[in-house]
Amino acid sequence: MMRLAALLLCLATPATSQDTAAAIAQAAADRLENAGEQLARAQGARNRVAALTETVQAYEDGLVAMRDGLRRAAIRQSTLETDLQNKSAEVSRLLGVLQSMGRAPTPLLLLHPTGPTGTARSGMMVADVTPAIQAEADALRAQLEEVALLRTLQQSATQTLQDGLEGAQAARAALSTAVQERTDLPRRFTDDGVQTALLLASTDTLDSFAAGLSDALLSDVAPAADPAAVKGDLSLPVQGQLLRRYNAEDAAGVARPGIIIAARPRAIVTSPVPATILFRGPLLDYGNVVIIEPAADVLFVIAGLAEVYGEAGQVIPAGAPLGLLGGDQPAADAILTGSDGNSAVIASGGQSQTLYLEVREGQSPVDPATWFALE
Repeated sequence: MMRLAALLLCLATPATSQDTAAAIAQAAADRLENAGEQLARAQGARNRVAALTETVQAYEDGLVAMRDGLRRAAIRQSTLETDLQNKSAEVSRLLGVLQSMGRAPTPLLLLHPTGPTGTARSGMMVADVTPAIQAEADALRAQLEEVALLRTLQQSATQTLQDGLEGAQAARAALSTAVQERTDLPRRFTDDGVQTALLLASTDTLDSFAAGLSDALLSDVAPAADPAAVKGDLSLPVQGQLLRRYNAEDAAGVARPGIIIAARPRAIVTSPVPATILFRGPLLDYGNVVIIEPAADVLFVIAGLAEVYGEAGQVIPAGAPLGLLGGDQPAADAILTGSDGNSAVIASGGQSQTLYLEVREGQSPVDPATWFALE
């Protein structure tokens, strides 16, 4: 009996809260399925651009959640399998004791060499130990069932991810077409390609280009909204993580008066506020740039896009798509790499693209933290 009680103490573990790794991964898969349904509805929406923009964002959110959910599931599965492996020796010894007890005749189990007192004590120990045995068996059964569930979930994840990646690609293509076909946006001015080209040719810095842009294009047009009306905790134009703050030096020791946001490949970039598009296209060494005016004498310079949407002069609403980041969309098998035939781990696919955001008030750059919620 003492041997049995010692084995139970070895097997006993503190109670833990119910793990939600499988639930998180399943919820992410549901989000991807909902994004697919949203894509079908967006094709017939009255405002297709807005509907498709929401659909692309829904796919991006679902894919991010799917990666996170599968990473949690992989970690949870590894933890359970390690725990079960560590317990295998104790479980085997416990089963050996129980089998030896089971082979003994029942009358002998009720007797004790020391007499009635010993028999009573052994009976009390058996009564105390039996619930613990049952509890441990139930816990082991639950762990084995959870491992099986996580394995099944990961085996079905490849197809779910593939469908989500294909849906996101289709949504981006549909959005590009819808933006090109859009004709309902008001205009503050008509783009003069010659004037813009002359301005580009005569400037060699972003400062000089931005300084001459408003004067060249908006000299006879009523100003936009008051800055106080839009200044505050704006959302960043892309879903990502702050990589470098205002005036922070990069690895080469170069400091720029803006912030750099790390984001995932092919992420959609949107306007955080209603604004006028002043410029879109290649600019100096910044790559593709979109410059918007959300308020009088205020410019948002957004650089580093692979594709740009809209036309100079258009007044766009908040949330309007401005373009897409570059990079290659990862394949499903790049997100999930099998370490062996029974488990999967999440690949370190992450935020490999960067977006540069600069805010200018008047003729000078200011810290974007005064306009955007950076944390």
